[in-house]
This record gives sequence, structure tokens and C-alpha cells, in this order.
Amino acid sequence: MSLALSRQVTILLVDDNEIDREAVRRAFARQKIANPIIEAEDGIEALRILRGQAHSPRPPRPLLILLDINMPRMNGVEFLRELRGDDLLRDCIVFVLTTSNSEEDIMAAYDFNVAGYLVKNDVGNGFVKLIDLLDSFWRIVEFPMGRMT
Repeated sequence: MSLALSRQVTILLVDDNEIDREAVRRAFARQKIANPIIEAEDGIEALRILRGQAHSPRPPRPLLILLDINMPRMNGVEFLRELRGDDLLRDCIVFVLTTSNSEEDIMAAYDFNVAGYLVKNDVGNGFVKLIDLLDSFWRIVEFPMGRMT
């Protein structure tokens, strides 16, 4: 049974690369996971979405963020710093999904308590494996429902 049938987890996909975002959407579809996916092209847009400042209500909880590190305007590490400093957002579960295998980026992400750091190495099969991992993760892990404003 997919998560969509048991507990709806909204995905916030933060990545400036349209091809990578499309690959994630297709991997979800191939695995028959119909969770809502909200997309942001960088950290600034993602924060606006999370704070309800992007001409739409805040995304519902539970929420899982898939975050790229290398983005314009506000990169993934800068986004994590802002996210963890926000009392209403600091409990969001974040997985980094990036092309960077830099030890510096990995350590910086884990310093901000990411749930995992995954390197995009195979756009096809790698994303399917990632989706399988996430599907298993959110079936067994209790998500925070978020703080009220």
C-alpha cells in the first residue's frame, strides 16, 4: 500500500533544474505514488511557499522536503540555515538530493540535521531507488505535524 492511501505526505521539491524535477515526478508516477508535489526553483521561493507568501496557502503537514544544494539566489545550505532558524519550520524533514558529493556540502547539510544526503548519480534508476527509500521511510517514521502560528 502506498503512502497516498494511508497518510498523505506533501513533498516540497526544491531544485533549479527542470530536468531533475521532471525525473523526480516521473519516478513517483512509475512507483504509483500520488503524493502532492510542490516545486520551488531555489531556497527563496521555497521559504515563501512554506511561509504562505507565494499566493497560496502553506503546504499541509506532514511535509517532506527534497532539497538541491547548488541553486542560484539561495542555495541549499543557506535555505537550511533559514529553515532551522524559523520556529514554525525548523521541524521539517529534509533530504538533500544533489549532484554535489563535496565533503564540505555533506558536512554542512548534516550540521543542519538533514534526514539524509543523496547524490544524483543516475537520473533514471537512481530516482526510482530514491522514491522506494522515501516510500519506506514515511511508512515507518512519525512526522511532526508542525507548530501553529
